[in-house]
Amino acid sequence: MAARTATQVRPKPHAAFRQRVRDWAEKLGVRPERVQIQRMTHKWASCSPAGRLSFSSSLVREEVAFQEVVIVHELLHLRVPNHGRLFKSLMSAYLPEWQGIGGQRIARFCRFSDNGAGVSAGRS
Repeated sequence: MAARTATQVRPKPHAAFRQRVRDWAEKLGVRPERVQIQRMTHKWASCSPAGRLSFSSSLVREEVAFQEVVIVHELLHLRVPNHGRLFKSLMSAYLPEWQGIGGQRIARFCRFSDNGAGVSAGRS
């Protein structure tokens, strides 16, 4: 039997991350218009009013638990455009430990555009 290469043993980080986004989208019952991974220097991710999600390529190298906090955070914005009580309740329902995992790290840097849409999860 031939030896396996690194790419055969485990999926590429971007592919695994995209699958994680798809899995969470299904759990949350949302359908993002588009998901992209790109270089972002001041935030982990963003969600446009049109439902386009952008994730920092740096996030792909973070711990899976933190990735999931950011993924769920952005996907929930497809249902709830702000960070009010409903949003926080949903975060806690899906990821009970989200604040300990990285929620505070995200919450300190969340920004809104003037119309309440275009939410982003900033980086520390």
